[in-house]
Amino acid sequence: MTLSSTTRTEMEQLLAPLYPGREAEVADSIAELADHYADLPVRSAPGLWNEQDAVLITYGDQVRREGQSPLSAQQEFLIDAGLDRALSTVHFLPFCPYSSDDGFSVIDYRQIDPNLGDWDDVENYREQFDLMFDLVLNHCSQHSQWFQDYLAGTSPYDGYFIEADPADDLSGVTRPRSLPLLTKFETSRGDKHIWTTFSDDQVDLNFANPAVLREMLDVLLFYIQRGARIIRLDAIAYLWKTIGASCIHLPQTHAVVKLMRTLVDELAPGTILLTETNVPHQENVSYFGDGDEAQMVYQFSLSPLLLDAFLTGDAGTLMRWLTDLEPPRPGTTYFNFTASHDGIGVRPLEGIVPPERVQSLVEAVEQRGGRVSTKRNPDGSDSPYELNITYFSALGEPDGLDPELHARKFLASQAIMLSLQGIPGIYFHSIVGTANDQAGVEQTGRARSINRRKFDRQELDDILANENSAQRQVFDGYRRMLLMRIAQPAFHPDASQQVVDVGHSAVVAYVRRSGDPEQTVLVLANVSGETCQVDLSSLDFQPTTDLLNAEAEFAGGGPVTLAPFQACWLTAH
Repeated sequence: MTLSSTTRTEMEQLLAPLYPGREAEVADSIAELADHYADLPVRSAPGLWNEQDAVLITYGDQVRREGQSPLSAQQEFLIDAGLDRALSTVHFLPFCPYSSDDGFSVIDYRQIDPNLGDWDDVENYREQFDLMFDLVLNHCSQHSQWFQDYLAGTSPYDGYFIEADPADDLSGVTRPRSLPLLTKFETSRGDKHIWTTFSDDQVDLNFANPAVLREMLDVLLFYIQRGARIIRLDAIAYLWKTIGASCIHLPQTHAVVKLMRTLVDELAPGTILLTETNVPHQENVSYFGDGDEAQMVYQFSLSPLLLDAFLTGDAGTLMRWLTDLEPPRPGTTYFNFTASHDGIGVRPLEGIVPPERVQSLVEAVEQRGGRVSTKRNPDGSDSPYELNITYFSALGEPDGLDPELHARKFLASQAIMLSLQGIPGIYFHSIVGTANDQAGVEQTGRARSINRRKFDRQELDDILANENSAQRQVFDGYRRMLLMRIAQPAFHPDASQQVVDVGHSAVVAYVRRSGDPEQTVLVLANVSGETCQVDLSSLDFQPTTDLLNAEAEFAGGGPVTLAPFQACWLTAH
């Protein structure tokens, strides 16, 4: 299809500061690319999302079974477990051939790793689920054909990567790792130092070259063509590099996100862009733009704040943050999560909790068998960046916890996440209550492996067959919550959210309200190991039923007693 004149004008305006004097030429190239994707899916359902949206975050080989491709084996597990009725979308973490970082060092963006399956296996998921793909656009693998051609000096790839002089002043560059920023490679033109933000195997792409922008726009549209409803823009904050700048959140990066949004809205309306920026909250939400960038951003502050509340038994900091949390503007929403393939970021706590409380959280995670990954600061020092631990183990105790209480505590944390304004993202290991994979860390030598265990199907079935185990209780409880959640209009991402004071420092409390159809749900959660009593008489509605406990009835107007780590979704009908 030919781009509309409005879209073409918007694109040229966005391209002008990126490629001064070449904006028309680059726009021509993108328009030519768009013509190759004239048949992209148009999602006609009213609105971008609803209360039935819940996203499973998983690896393509999360579940394996002999005689099946891992992708097929996992789909079969999800259906057998009844999760196809509870989850709307499956987010496949990078599924391309790769050389490191469990997929985030991509060798070929357009192929499925044959160790996982093939494109037909991915297509089969669309019978039950929408799909979310990762676009790893900041960097690719040094083993990719692109980089090998760069080393050989082959055009156009000789301009695909960022060369820098080690003598340049790069001290102001924001670093997400405690690793060298530049890596030396031997090329046909002599030794070159290449920008490597995340590791020496992950070479940064040079978006100052318009050919790179076109290449990655091609991949973006290819993924939409292959069925992606949501595209996750991995590490987008670091996209554009300028010597002497911080090289994070640069105006050029925001311009690229706006360009992607403009192109996708024209070619595939209803497709959602999700930015992944593990940074303080105000920086994170900057990727909403003026409603013209991402429709969805990760809610990175939630995970460490929720963990802090449950480990201290004090909901005050979390409640203050929720009170101050600005509601997303129309057409945008938050992607809420507690756990993912990465660890629990601590940078999103900046400006919210004092350093000593962050240090207490670090120590608590270490006491529970976790690891701490660091970042390099401008002064050369290192500081905590990420806590590597499964969320289930993080909510345990150093000396162990009764399985029933551990499961209840974990599920209470998830009840909060699932009911907040936005769309929930649920990591596979949260659904099955996976504990720390210490053997995985020893095998790989990487801290993040603690939260990336893979299962044989029979092994997983055996774990969940034990009705007295915390894992089975988590699995059954999580599935019940998901099925209950998707039936509540008050949990529509656009439904309002209001924090309420119920007079107890250990209780999280907020009201979700939808207008059409009308429903009100009061969310209560006790983050402490002590019984709490809260007074609901000041509410403008009186709940009678707990959606999470069908047997519970409330007289209306009286106090509610919450057991240790109990969560409730209370409604009047």
